[in-house]
Amino acid sequence: MRVRSGLRRRWVHWDNDQRIMHIARQVEAHAPPAFGSPVVMFNASTRLTGLSLNAAFQLLTAWALRLQGVPVVQFVCQAGMSRCVLGTDRDDPSILPPCADCKAQSRRLFTHLEVNGFRYRRDDHLAEALANLDLEHLTAFEWQGRPLGALVLPSLRWILRRHHLADNEATRKLYREYILSAWHVQREFEDLLERFSPRCVVVFNGMFYPEAVVRRTAQQRDIRVISHEVGLQPYSAFFTAGEATAYPIHVPEEFELTNEQNALLDDYLQQRFQGNFSMAGIRFWPEMRGLSADFIAQAARFRQIVPVFTNVIFDTSQGHANTIFPHMFAWLDQALEIVREHPDTLFVFRAHPDEGRQGKESRESVREWADKRRLSEMPNVRFVDAGEYFSSYELIERAKFVMVYNSTIGLEASLLGTAVLCGGRARFTQLPTVYFPETADEYRRLAEEFLSRPGGKIEAPVEFRRNARRFLYYQLFLASLPFERYLEEDGVWRGYVRLKPFDWEDLLPERSATMRAILDGILHGGNFLLEKKTRQAV
Repeated sequence: MRVRSGLRRRWVHWDNDQRIMHIARQVEAHAPPAFGSPVVMFNASTRLTGLSLNAAFQLLTAWALRLQGVPVVQFVCQAGMSRCVLGTDRDDPSILPPCADCKAQSRRLFTHLEVNGFRYRRDDHLAEALANLDLEHLTAFEWQGRPLGALVLPSLRWILRRHHLADNEATRKLYREYILSAWHVQREFEDLLERFSPRCVVVFNGMFYPEAVVRRTAQQRDIRVISHEVGLQPYSAFFTAGEATAYPIHVPEEFELTNEQNALLDDYLQQRFQGNFSMAGIRFWPEMRGLSADFIAQAARFRQIVPVFTNVIFDTSQGHANTIFPHMFAWLDQALEIVREHPDTLFVFRAHPDEGRQGKESRESVREWADKRRLSEMPNVRFVDAGEYFSSYELIERAKFVMVYNSTIGLEASLLGTAVLCGGRARFTQLPTVYFPETADEYRRLAEEFLSRPGGKIEAPVEFRRNARRFLYYQLFLASLPFERYLEEDGVWRGYVRLKPFDWEDLLPERSATMRAILDGILHGGNFLLEKKTRQAV
């Protein structure tokens, strides 16, 4: 069975390589001569082998740019870091990345495109400066005016799956290697900027350390930087001149949904509230169960129910998320203080379903936090682990109000008409969609006020519900740029894709609303939004 599986994987990836070569040759044959300043593209943290969604978004964008006569330079890692994010073994950081396989994949992807590769060279002076630093000093470390410690910290937290890092030699070793590698990327990219003077730079994500260094370096030279992430729809991308992971979306105040747009949004929500959705190729809810008879009997013993929805480490460890509390666990600790003072209320702590995803399990988990705080011994607490697939939406319907950190369930609760008290900056806090206080003390005061308020459910204000619908519509149908015309699941690795059969002309802006939005955004400073009337046309 394992041999058959391996043969199938090799065949699928070989077939995809042939499709890539076919389109690459078509683009080379039909692209006009390159003219003007180039666009530089960089995505060292989106894949090793195979074709991930974000790697595909960037490759298709590069082809579309070339078909407009725009020169494209791929800044490509060719064993250019001693440790990269995806190539790190979190159990044994001494293991070297799989550079040979990654370089081979880069050769296949970037055929017929101009490549500026870089190989790793260790800076002995920097290594000496790092050698004896503890974790605290590594975090604050700067080198020649560059805050390298802070730039690599999100990557370290992501790969180790924990917010609070252990101050041990394994962690410090990995931290040092990331800083050394970040500094090398910095120097190589500065050389590239001197050679090519690009009009703009396109990076994946902008938060993993290779792309974070490139983004900061370009911005310091007043070069425009575009970052991208997966969109909210299947096979969709989000491009922005801001921070892609924060999903900055401007919704005009005068925008109101039409009857047709409301119907489209309602149809999406009906599916989502049943668990029928995916993001980045991952479906978080293999099944969704209703509330059990045991839970309903437990809830009947209390005056009211308050769900507490958590999030996963990477989404809570970014600087833009932690504006009220220093991190999610500080928010949880305050929530526990509130629990102790309200024995008449059943608090349901819900671990995010992605916290236990195989291969990406959180190492500092809400489950671990709950065990250390002995939540199971508290009579007015129900803990729901990541692998328990009962409906959060039914829970919201029964809730007095909802407490969230910064997960999307906060926006959904507002859509369902329930008041939400939010503890971390989220994409939907760009508009008044939830109660989002400025300080931890104000958060505590609002929670106490809501808990003491007589009566049943606290309704979300009309303004919050209106803004929630407006924001979600923009995010789903205007800012999520569909790529399903070009991509399908590869059927081998979850979250990885292969090209569908299509011709080079399908990448032209007159044939594709997606490419029209991306090209306008990159080349002319557009907003990377689909035209409202062309949502159904890729």
